[in-house]
Amino acid sequence: MKTGILVATIATCTLLGAAQPPRVERLDGTTISPEEIDKTVSRLMRAAEVTGIAISILNHGQVAFSRAYGLRDVAKQLPLTEDTVMSAASFTKSTFAYLVMQLVDEGVLDLDKPIQTYLPKPLPEYPAYQDLAGDARYRKITARMLLSHTSGFPNFRWINDDKKLNINFEPGSRYAYSGEGILLLQLAVETVTRKPLQELMQERIFQPFGMARTSMISEAGFEDNYAIRYDEWQRSLGHAQRTKANAAGSMQTTLRDFTRFMQAVIEGRGLRKSTRELMLSPQIQIFSKHVFPTMAAATSEANQAIRLSYGLGWGLYSSPYGKVFFKEGHDDGVQNYTAVFDQPQDGIVIMSNSSNAEGIFKELLEKLLRNTFTPIEWEGYTPYNERPLRKPAPK
Repeated sequence: MKTGILVATIATCTLLGAAQPPRVERLDGTTISPEEIDKTVSRLMRAAEVTGIAISILNHGQVAFSRAYGLRDVAKQLPLTEDTVMSAASFTKSTFAYLVMQLVDEGVLDLDKPIQTYLPKPLPEYPAYQDLAGDARYRKITARMLLSHTSGFPNFRWINDDKKLNINFEPGSRYAYSGEGILLLQLAVETVTRKPLQELMQERIFQPFGMARTSMISEAGFEDNYAIRYDEWQRSLGHAQRTKANAAGSMQTTLRDFTRFMQAVIEGRGLRKSTRELMLSPQIQIFSKHVFPTMAAATSEANQAIRLSYGLGWGLYSSPYGKVFFKEGHDDGVQNYTAVFDQPQDGIVIMSNSSNAEGIFKELLEKLLRNTFTPIEWEGYTPYNERPLRKPAPK
């Protein structure tokens, strides 16, 4: 028998004789098949014009489903895969938070000790923080405040009219999402450990958790399989190259790797049980109407029923299935989301290289996992078919 015929025959026999793929368990006890998931994702991607998306589903802490759809490079017609390196955006913050909690576990950092005490000189003497010279409240800011987004900093200083960093309210008094806060904590961590963040993350998170295609900076080894980002009109935004580790958003990772990280979080790997519990315990209740813009004055009681709050590096809410921890990732041409129901250890990871992906998150969560509890309006995940008609692409 010729080799080609043999291979074809074996493949055919395998297809005919193989058991059907296991069905994925959903929160309400129902199940969904991989074929049904494929149909749902493909339909939504076409309807919302999503270039590429990668999804994994966890049942009882184990990977029950993992698949990538669409393209990582439209011009070259290259498919997105589970090992395609993508921008993590703010997924970075949760991995950094895990490292910080390890340092807390070891007594290297104290959550309630002012950050200033870890620095060899006053914070305003650092060029990046000279704007705070006239505001003594910077001396009150702690790691707990930075991880729970209660420092008073804006998300980023460039959103201010004068582009300067400022403290908008008494530190610790309310929630306002802040990448600036995470960057200040990075400064403290690098100072006390005397190591750069890239090295720390590789040693403590990426290598121990088997995240071989993950880094805080772009690497040559990723160039064989990386995702181009695409805007609302599916125009290329290029490949986001990162040359400097940034705890607020520079991580490059894959669906497979980040799913491994989420499994580590579920298990509390490398943390004491009490430290993991602290990380996933409410530090501040959230009353803002939306997560962005961070300094908007509008408040809402719409999420009181789910007790929306922030822990240490993670968003939290309650459900009939227990506590849920979650994290978003959003940047130009990057839209990511993960949520895990802590007790059943069921969850989902969604990563995309499209600015249209958030428009299908609600239906993906509901259809694939029966998660109807995510605060969709607060997140800004308006379904694609409820959004205003897209304007013509700018010229």
